[in-house]
Amino acid sequence: MALTAILEILDFKGLLLFVVAFLLVADYVKNRNPLNYPPSPFSLPLLGNVFNLDSKEPHIYLTKLGHAYNNIFSLRLGRDKVVFITGYKLVKEALVTQAENFVDRPYSPVQSRVYSGNAGLFFSNGEMWKKQRRFALSTLRNFGLGKKTMELAICEESRFLLDEIDKQKVTQYLVSAFDPTILFNNAVSNIICQMVFGQRFDYADHQFRTMLKYISKSIQLEGSIWGQLYEAFPAIMKHLPGAHNDMFSNYKLLQAFVKEVVVKHKAELDPSEPRDYIDSFLIEMMQKPHETTDGFDEENIVPCVLDLFLAGTETTSTTLCWGLIYLITYPEVQEKVQEEIDRVIGRSREPSISDKVNMPYTEAVIHEMLRFGDIVPMNGLRVADKDTSIGECFIPKGTAILPILHSVLFDENEWETPYKFNPGHFLDKEGKFVRRDAFMAFSAGKRVCLGEQLARMELFLFFVILFRKFRFSAAEGEKLNLDGVIGVTRTPHPFKIHATTR
Repeated sequence: MALTAILEILDFKGLLLFVVAFLLVADYVKNRNPLNYPPSPFSLPLLGNVFNLDSKEPHIYLTKLGHAYNNIFSLRLGRDKVVFITGYKLVKEALVTQAENFVDRPYSPVQSRVYSGNAGLFFSNGEMWKKQRRFALSTLRNFGLGKKTMELAICEESRFLLDEIDKQKVTQYLVSAFDPTILFNNAVSNIICQMVFGQRFDYADHQFRTMLKYISKSIQLEGSIWGQLYEAFPAIMKHLPGAHNDMFSNYKLLQAFVKEVVVKHKAELDPSEPRDYIDSFLIEMMQKPHETTDGFDEENIVPCVLDLFLAGTETTSTTLCWGLIYLITYPEVQEKVQEEIDRVIGRSREPSISDKVNMPYTEAVIHEMLRFGDIVPMNGLRVADKDTSIGECFIPKGTAILPILHSVLFDENEWETPYKFNPGHFLDKEGKFVRRDAFMAFSAGKRVCLGEQLARMELFLFFVILFRKFRFSAAEGEKLNLDGVIGVTRTPHPFKIHATTR
């Protein structure tokens, strides 16, 4: 009896050892690298390198790995391998020189759960992505993008923003410190909302402010360790509690908000007079046959609208927040900007994009805000359409790559003082504004930021109007934190400031 039990235990242990050995061998065979594949640090069987990543500053950790591996290396993140590319030269080779080969996105468990497949403007692929991007750009131009009417809309929104700051900074006749983040979110979002939804939202609109909070939180969670774990182990993570569930809940609420607006647009639609992007999309749906693969259908309108809503809000408002922090930290820069504003524009007229050419220092400061602010430290994943090579490494078809934009914006071979806030990076010896090839704050290549033109216009006009009226300083006893909170974007820690009318 005892002998039988011992044999059964030995049989179980033997079976267990066999299963473990089989899994390890299968894992090794499956993940063997081809010749000249990008090198990799040691990875755990089955788990890979997912726990190697620094959850607080992954972009810095990955850039340091790039220094150790000649700017190209690979990591196993759960079941998938990703090739990371760092430094201006190799990132440019991937995104610009080989733009056509690296235009598509790989499968993403997070985006697949949010959008259910090939949908939206930023995570779709193929002909659908090309046609949707082209349609979005042409439609936004129809509703003011790049035109004088858009300048006027931004200047008008700036007046609402200035009024709100005046309300915030004075409470009960006392000068009050305030956090400008939600105000900037409101102001910037209202510009894209006018083109997409056909309306702006009041700063006191509770539902809209809640949606903006969902946007910020979802973007932060998607780039956090919770989002990374879901990408690496979706089959496990979807059954576990954690902050990743909040991310999906927030996205559902955002989708419901957009659906509600779309339903209202359908009821009020006049095909002869489209009011905005949603109307234009609905008209395109009416004109396209149902079997089209262009993405003009019920399933795709919400993802496309939501992508524009998200992209048109978060990055630009975050840049403005960093701009305040930097110009408060470096008051001599703030003074010099205000001197240039007073000299070129004065106080009696609205600023215009045409003023840029006469304001090289201000333009340099805005570019340095974008560079040093490191708003999107890691570019979106791309996938190789065919076998190729980057640098001296072989990249097989189907390989996911991730260019690290942080490594470009802080490349010691490209920037004189990469770790200092220095507007001089964008000025020549005569004080004239100069463009820098390594300035990739909006990414590069085929998937360069769709909203770059709008963002540049918003940043210049909002920035100039804010600093023309106010002198900004830190709240008493508060030292502003130059470190960021990392998600998909790099956002400031909560902060409060004073705004004093000049």
